[in-house]
This record gives sequence, structure tokens and C-alpha cells, in this order.
Amino acid sequence: MRKYSRRHQENLTRTKNKIYSNIEEAIGALKDTATAKFVESVELHANLNIDPKYADQQLRTTVTLPNGVGKQTTIAVLTNEENFDEANSSGADIVGNDELIEEITKGNINFDLLVATPNMMPKLAKLGRVLGPKGLMPSPKSGTVSSNLTETLTEFKKGKFEYKADKTGVVHVNFGKSDFTNTQLIENLQALYKSIEQNRPSGVKGKYFKSLFICTSMGSSIKLDLEMFE
Repeated sequence: MRKYSRRHQENLTRTKNKIYSNIEEAIGALKDTATAKFVESVELHANLNIDPKYADQQLRTTVTLPNGVGKQTTIAVLTNEENFDEANSSGADIVGNDELIEEITKGNINFDLLVATPNMMPKLAKLGRVLGPKGLMPSPKSGTVSSNLTETLTEFKKGKFEYKADKTGVVHVNFGKSDFTNTQLIENLQALYKSIEQNRPSGVKGKYFKSLFICTSMGSSIKLDLEMFE
């Protein structure tokens, strides 16, 4: 039988068999379960009524949360040399073209996000096996293929990020840190829910959300009433 730590058992006692219908109470409970000895990430887990194997039931989009997620993103830009100055002045951490592709080929991936201008995409085709599994392959849908580097980099530096449903139809997304204020977490959670709702795949029939949970990275799950955001 699996044994839980005393800390985790106490958290389970607080949240087990409870469904929160009030967002302030839910976030309060979330903060109460952030009892690890480090600042924990805060996560939303949304189980959706979708089957991602069908093209019209896939969810992949971007969102900018009002208060960010408490993480600095290292951004690499793949573009022509004539755009290097623009990329650097707009906040890119790594800028390159052929030499950057060579580094990626060698497995030297020292960035969290890769932005590319359209003319560089043919050169990236051969790196699909390297970048794809890591979720780093630029795509127009995620906003990481762009001709306007200034606007694109400014948005991502402000905290814009991509999320998608996994193959089982579940969305796992960080929406802050446990040391955020209650108001910051509430605003981020509401914005994230709204983003998921507004990007409902066209192929979804009937009920969209099956269940919603929030938790800290080391805490127990807190179940939310699906009518909380209505």
C-alpha cells in the first residue's frame, strides 16, 4: 500500500471529497496546500470532451495571463542576419540562422521557446524530430512563426505561452506560483478558463468540460464546480 508523507496526508484531509463552487474559497484552499519547502507552481488540469485524433477536436492555442506565470522565458530567434538587430533589441536571448540550426542539430537547445521568420521554416524541416517531441517546433498557429519580430517577442516576453490538450483530451497548464496573491491567481485562472472556452474545437458536440482541478506542484487536487465560471 502506498504511503503518503504527513504533509500530503494533511493536504488530502483538507480537500478530499470536496467540490469548490466559489473561486475565492478554491484559491484559498490551494494556497493552504502549498506547504512544500519551496515556491510551488500552480496548475490547472482540465479534462475536456474531445478526441484529439480528429483534426476538428484538437486544442492548441496561446494565452497571455494578466499576471504571468512567474517564469522567465529564454527565447531563441531563427532569422536572416538583416533582422538580428531587431530581434536583439526586442528581447531575444539567442539570435542566429545557419549556426543556430547547427547547434540545435547537435542537441544544444538552450532556450524555452523558438521563434522563426517564415523564410527560415524550410531549413527547420529536418529538425522536426529534435524539436517536435520537446514542443519547440515553430508554427503559425502558436504564433512562433512571424514576420513581425518586435510584436511577437514583446508578447512572449510579457508572458504569452502556448498550451494544448494531450492525446487523452486533458489540458495541463501552469497559471502561476504559490507566492502569487489570491487576486493574481484568481485573475489568471479566470483568463485561462476563458481562453480554453473561447477556443472550443469546432468538432465538439454537447458538453465541453468534463472536470476541472487545480493544484500546486506538490499538493493535492482541488476539484472545481463546472458552473463556477458561468
